[in-house]
Amino acid sequence: MEFLMSRMIVRPRDPDRSLAFYRDTLGLAIYREFPGGTVFFAGSGLIELSGQGDTGPGPDVALWLQVRDVASTARELADRGVPIERGPKEEPWGLREMWITDPDGLRIVLVEVPADHPMRRDHRPWPS
Repeated sequence: MEFLMSRMIVRPRDPDRSLAFYRDTLGLAIYREFPGGTVFFAGSGLIELSGQGDTGPGPDVALWLQVRDVASTARELADRGVPIERGPKEEPWGLREMWITDPDGLRIVLVEVPADHPMRRDHRPWPS
């Protein structure tokens, strides 16, 4: 089995409101548009808004987005009027995280990976 690409599909209750949030408030670049949907670049992944949902996201679902500097991201989002659910905090696993939600309540975890974190290290052995 081989997986070639991935994306998270979000079925917003109010498609226009969610489109404005992801495009204008978060500033995600558009990868592709089609009737009834928009796909955004999100780092090395994609987020697709398509269709319309009735119930919103489940409470155990979260979107993880890595940023360069979580403190400056928090300030920028606050300046844009985005409510910060939980401000930047260093977690026991060494990542700096903050939480916001999209218009339907989907939790978005914004993560900074510090320079000395193991996720930043290349664990491949050097060639001899």
